[in-house]
This record gives sequence, C-alpha cells and structure tokens, in this order.
Amino acid sequence: MQVTENEKHSYDEQGYVIMRQVFSTQEIESLREHFMDLRAEGDKPGDFAGDHATAQDPLYKFPRMINMHHWDEVSRNFLLDPRLRDILTDLAGITPYAVQTMLYFKPPGARGQAVHQDNWYLRAAPGTCIGAWLALDDCDEANGCLQLVPGSNKWPLLCAIEADTTKSFTSNTVPLPENTELRPMIMKAGDVLFFHGSVVHGSLPNVTQDRFRRSLIGHYVEADTEKLWKFYKPVWKWDGTEVTLEGSDEGGLCGNWVTRDGVPVIENSGVLGKVYKTLE
Repeated sequence: MQVTENEKHSYDEQGYVIMRQVFSTQEIESLREHFMDLRAEGDKPGDFAGDHATAQDPLYKFPRMINMHHWDEVSRNFLLDPRLRDILTDLAGITPYAVQTMLYFKPPGARGQAVHQDNWYLRAAPGTCIGAWLALDDCDEANGCLQLVPGSNKWPLLCAIEADTTKSFTSNTVPLPENTELRPMIMKAGDVLFFHGSVVHGSLPNVTQDRFRRSLIGHYVEADTEKLWKFYKPVWKWDGTEVTLEGSDEGGLCGNWVTRDGVPVIENSGVLGKVYKTLE
C-alpha cells in the first residue's frame, strides 16, 4: 500500500494519517480470536489493569498487554509486517526500527486514557517515535476511540502532570489550553492510524454495554535514533536483527504553557523527570 501525496502532507502537517483497510476482515478476526485466547490463558508479563484498579474495574479482567512480540510469534509478525514497514518508510522518509507492541482490550465500562505524548515514554533522540495503531474493532466516541490534537507533532514534549484516575486508567497527562481541539479518530476494524511521537492523544471511556474497543499497536523509532529509554529493547530491524542504542537519560527539558500577548505558547521551562513505572 503506497502513501499518497495528500496522506504524506497530512502526516507532516497534522502529525497523523489513517490508512484504511490495511488488514483484511479475515486477518482482523484471526487477531481478535488470538488475543482473546491469550487473555483467557491468564497473566502475561507486563499486564497493567490501570492505576487504582479494583476487582470491579473492567480492566481487572482485561488488562493491557505489552511487548507481546518478545514471546508471541503473531505479535512479532504484526510488528514486522511489510505493509507497516512500507507505510512507515513513506511517512518518515527512512525505514524505522521496531521497538514495542501493545494490546488494549477496552471492554465495556472501561476508563479512557488521559492525553499524553508517546515519546515522553520512549525518549527517542534525536528524532522521535511513530505509532501504528490497528483497530481490531470499529471505534467511535461511544466505545472509546482515540482522540488527538492535530498539529501537536510540531510541539516539544510537554511537562507531565497528574491525571484524573476516575476517568483515566493511567495517572499522568499533559495540560492543554482552553478550547484546544481534540479530534476523534473514527475508524473501522482493519484501519491503521499512524501518528508522530509528539502528537498529544488519549482515549475516551467505553460507555457502551456490549462493545469492546480492541487495538493492536506497534511502536517504532526513526532510523537515525541514537538514544532510547532502556526499557525498549531489543530494538529490531525489519529482518529481525538487533540494533544497539544508547540508553536515554531521565532528564531533559519539557515545555510548559505560558501566555504571551494573550496567546498560549510553549516554553521549555521544566524537566521531563522519570518515566512512569506503570508503563515499564
């Protein structure tokens, strides 16, 4: 699947693009069945039900999986799928490295995730990370679709603050000026959302009674990356060979919102701080 000029322009200017029907109906059905079977088997390495989760929390039964490609061949094949490689290469201008997989089940009644920037966690430098977010179910506002701030790919990393964990299953977020647009990503199963590591994004709660919002995510870093947070290894080329990158430091500058001449702008006046252990 080739990226058109308009799609590349959208990614460059808005920080994201949705590529429609990258995966077939049959592939999606197989992936859903595979991951539901894995979840039914019991605990997996890195499972995370969310901050302040209780036994009554829907995510207690369906916690997020992470780095499944370390032990699951289906996940590894997804992460290194040639279709994703070709699209990512067209978008980034160079073939990236593969670093992470995640699976969100988002059952009915589950909390959303407060807005954040992925490279706050990955700490890829120079450059950034890129997410490939595959919808395993049709997703909209009701069952908790992603929402993002168009154009925030041009922002630096923002300083994190505490999130409202009654609404978010994670406890960190970034502040946004009043009236900032959060655009819902309405997707069909099989669509893939590609987005830049600085794009501010999060998800809504699933307020339906009977619809999951499952998603399979691959994270990648630009091929000129020299440093990456130590948790993300091994780093792979697309043929499965490993790449050695230096571990990123905890520190570094982050941005805070200030008002100048009545307009909110970002100034680098804070320190990034430690990566939250809940996502390690």
